[in-house]
Amino acid sequence: MRSYVVIGLGRFGSEVARELYRQGCEVLALDMSSELVAAVADEVTHAVVADAQDKDVLRALGVAEFDCAIVAIGSDLAASVLTTMNLKELGLPQVVCKAHGQVHRRVLEKLGADRVLVPEQEQAVRLARSLSSPNVLDYIELSDDYGIVEVPVPAAWVGKDLRELNIRAKLGLNVLAIRRAGEIIVSPAADLKIGSGDVVVVLGDSQALRKVRKL
Repeated sequence: MRSYVVIGLGRFGSEVARELYRQGCEVLALDMSSELVAAVADEVTHAVVADAQDKDVLRALGVAEFDCAIVAIGSDLAASVLTTMNLKELGLPQVVCKAHGQVHRRVLEKLGADRVLVPEQEQAVRLARSLSSPNVLDYIELSDDYGIVEVPVPAAWVGKDLRELNIRAKLGLNVLAIRRAGEIIVSPAADLKIGSGDVVVVLGDSQALRKVRKL
C-alpha cells in the first residue's frame, strides 16, 4: 500500500486526500486549521492539526516514512516554500507541489520539487488517481463513472493479439489505441499482436479501470 501525506486541506488538497484514500492508499492529512482537518477526518487514514513549516513537527509525525507528499497549501507562498524545503530535507522520495503561478512554480522547482502543478480544482481527482497507480501513465476523467487510462502493457499480454486477449469481455474495457515506438495505432485490428514496450489506451467504467490499474 502506497502512503501519502497531504499538506494543506483547501478545496484542492482535501479532494486529493479523499481520492487517494478512496483508491486504497494510506493518507495522512495535515493543516493548521482544525475545521479543515475535521472536515476530512472520516475520509482519510489520519488527519492532524499541524504546522508543516516546523520540520520537527513533520519528523515527529513520521512524514519521512511516506512514499510521497503533496503540498497543497493556499496562497501563502512562504509557507509553501518552507514546507517543500522541509520535506526535501527529510528525504521524501517524491514531493508534488501546487503552485499559484509561474514564479511560484520556478521557486518550487529550484527547491527540488519533483512535480509542480498550477492546477484547477477539477484536476485534483486526475492527479490523485495517477499518483495512486504508478503504472498509469495518464488518466482522463470523462464523467463520474467513465474514464480513459494509458498503461504499459502487462507482460502476460506480450506476444498475444487483441482477439486472443479479449480485453472487452474479460475486463470490460475498450481498446482505443496502441502507442508503439512513437507511433499511435488508433482502433487497432483484432489480429494486432501486442509487443514489449507497447502502451495501451483503454476506455471503461470506474470498476474496469480499477482492474487495469492493478495489472
